[in-house]
Amino acid sequence: MSKTPSGKSIIANFALSTSDVEQVPNPRPRLEPVARVGAGVIGATQRTLSDIRDERDRLLALVAAGGGLELDPTLIDPSPFPDRLPDDTDSAFDEFKKLIAEEGQKLSIQVRTHPTAPNRYQIVYGHRRWRACRDLGLRVKAILTELTDAELVVAQGIENAARQDLSWIERALFVGRMDQAGIRARDIRAALSVDDPELARLRQVCRTIPNDLIEAIGRAPKVGRPRWVELATTVADENILVGRIRETLSDDKVSCLPSDERFNRVLVAVKAKKVSRPDRVEMKSPDGRIAVRASFSPGQVKLTFDKSSSGVISDFLKDELPSLIERFLVRKNER
Repeated sequence: MSKTPSGKSIIANFALSTSDVEQVPNPRPRLEPVARVGAGVIGATQRTLSDIRDERDRLLALVAAGGGLELDPTLIDPSPFPDRLPDDTDSAFDEFKKLIAEEGQKLSIQVRTHPTAPNRYQIVYGHRRWRACRDLGLRVKAILTELTDAELVVAQGIENAARQDLSWIERALFVGRMDQAGIRARDIRAALSVDDPELARLRQVCRTIPNDLIEAIGRAPKVGRPRWVELATTVADENILVGRIRETLSDDKVSCLPSDERFNRVLVAVKAKKVSRPDRVEMKSPDGRIAVRASFSPGQVKLTFDKSSSGVISDFLKDELPSLIERFLVRKNER
């Protein structure tokens, strides 16, 4: 199986990217998307603007002429770096799939050779087109290129940025998955066209709120950066609130709501007034006498014992305190 020549330019290949909904290619290449690519991306790939334009024009001509491959969709796997959460409804995808069934696949997806599975491929971009063809039992038109993981995420990120339909939290999850895979910060910045402060905010949210809870909330397209950061900051101040989020999302009445509303319910829950614990506790013996007084303040716990039993209680605490601290540390790590 022959490969598309000169397929290693990730920026040039991305000039082919467009919305999955837009099915008719433009025969006259537009220069604006390339002009918007940040200087960091161009520097990272060490390509001149002239090189990018020349190769983009060549690849556009290749697609227009019907070049590339037609692959069995069952031989193609999704990108190893998921960047999308499920939609609340499949109606938009059903319409898109109907368009593919009636008019065929107009634009090729981009794939790379699977790095570990022989005779298989991974998607760089075009997941919806691949999914539609797979569901319809059609072969997938594809352009094959060889990309490293770092090049793939930059390419995938630029393609998504061009569509601008990822929600803020989907971008944060994309950052988290790239971090876990060891992708360098400069490549992450290039993939999403963000600066260091924005990258720090994306990381803060996906590192503070467990991924399974973010996925349970969903893509929340109307919820932007300020409220996600507010949620993460609130949770970071008191880690026990993660349990409150989990409890809120486990309610069947909440789980069936649209993702924006699920987020709102979670934010209200974590900001609800906490039940304050008493800062002084008195424990009585069976005969009704106060045996122990405990007072709690930040960084300090003070115990006062009844004189008649202070020696016995002190010996007991010496024996039991190590086990008590060990139980506390285990519970803290589990959270």
